[in-house]
Amino acid sequence: MTKLKLCGLVRICDIEAANRLNPEYIGFVFAKKSRRYVDPAQARELRARLDKGISPVGVFVNESPEAIADLVRSGIIDVVQLHGSEDEDFLRKLRELVSCPIIKAFSVKTPQDVRIACESSADLILLDSGGGGTGTVFDWDLLEPIRRPWFLAGGLSPENAADAIRRLAPYGVDVSSGIETDGVKDIQKMNDFVRAVRGAAERKL
Repeated sequence: MTKLKLCGLVRICDIEAANRLNPEYIGFVFAKKSRRYVDPAQARELRARLDKGISPVGVFVNESPEAIADLVRSGIIDVVQLHGSEDEDFLRKLRELVSCPIIKAFSVKTPQDVRIACESSADLILLDSGGGGTGTVFDWDLLEPIRRPWFLAGGLSPENAADAIRRLAPYGVDVSSGIETDGVKDIQKMNDFVRAVRGAAERKL
């Protein structure tokens, strides 16, 4: 079954909607330049309202390993997602501080980008069009068969999610702008996206 990650949640009502929809993951964005940024205090409050069965993911862009580790150790996040220029040395340093799963995001523009992503030591990789949360779809034809768990992101929406799963069979899908209206989470779009993903996954069984 394809895993679901609803990213960029910032309001209590976003969390309440996620609790009803029960995705495997939700995302808190800790990149200060993002319009979806939440500070640790906000994230702590949101985490407290999140159902225990849903894993909160912290999304970071070139943050220090120590700052990331503080959020893991404090129980605010269960998974780390790296969206910057973090290299293998960074991953090694981070693993010395935390034992939680690590997702590394990669921008895909060429087949070589996919091969580089597949060589990452991260627990999971995420393939995106770049930038994160831009709502832009990249060329799915670049995705050669991938023999490791990976997330598809970039321009996903209730309208194309089912097709993505049927064509690419990713481990998971990660959506943010595709479930928003005027820059905020849209509960109906969240419902429609989850229904499309689960419907496509069930038809594959």
